[in-house]
Amino acid sequence: MIDKEQLPLIVPGILHCIDVSGAPYSRRMATPRRDTHGIVDAAGLLAHVDFRRRAPAEPLRPYVEQYWLIDWDLPEPYVSHVVPHPAVNIIFQHFADEQPFAEVAGVQLGLFAQKLEGRGRVCGIKFRPGGFRPFAPDRPVTDWTGRRVRQPEVYADTNPATVLTPDDEEARIAALDAFLLRHHPRPDPQADLAMTLVDRIHTDRTIRRVTDFARAEGMSVRLLQRLFAAYVGVGPKWVILRYRIHEALERAETDPEVDWAALATDLGYADQAHLVRDFTATVGVPPRTYAQALSPTSRA
Repeated sequence: MIDKEQLPLIVPGILHCIDVSGAPYSRRMATPRRDTHGIVDAAGLLAHVDFRRRAPAEPLRPYVEQYWLIDWDLPEPYVSHVVPHPAVNIIFQHFADEQPFAEVAGVQLGLFAQKLEGRGRVCGIKFRPGGFRPFAPDRPVTDWTGRRVRQPEVYADTNPATVLTPDDEEARIAALDAFLLRHHPRPDPQADLAMTLVDRIHTDRTIRRVTDFARAEGMSVRLLQRLFAAYVGVGPKWVILRYRIHEALERAETDPEVDWAALATDLGYADQAHLVRDFTATVGVPPRTYAQALSPTSRA
């Protein structure tokens, strides 16, 4: 397991990860993807908790990437770290000795740390980047960025126990579907455009500069930035950099001998030093240190 003392404990966070396929939104996510992009020491997390992903009801799939469910029963506390994605989550949570609660978690800008202990359960809704705005059309998504807002400020009419209490997982999924369908997402072509553009950034490694991307999409940089602020919650440059770090994390966990210079080039960095700088600023340790902590020798 990675040495958690090497990683900064920033703020309470959430556990989630996503991937996006190239299929049209109406056909995506019949089965959620199983990558671990964004999870720091994914093997360590999966050894401590029961983590599943489930698909939402068909009408919700244009907006929702996946549901993510976590249950744990731990004899000792465990701290999970996550490098967030450019997505808003609604999270229903029940921790030991606390009443169930729900909250909206906007795009988080720093490394997440979440301490888990005793028994607990989380049922999360992970929206596609750009997909949350139709459920909260009166506010730009930047209003939620960096924030975690609990009831009753949001969704005051929702009882979190309805989602969290059932032992049957299918009942929990049905409760999540019912919760979202009750809030009637409004069709919004701008949301569709934002989701498509973020998808393109995620899947096309040749997209490296915001100016070039805006030009290729027939938009001004200012218009692109305004769209991302209103519907994604962070700028296109942030999204480009974040997906690069996710790829670097994944390589560090799956390749015991990463060629960091070659990876930096592959990810569009000017040189290895720029990758090291961004990785260290995001994760808290340099990539080589991170990879070494995950090596079989370190885990022994």
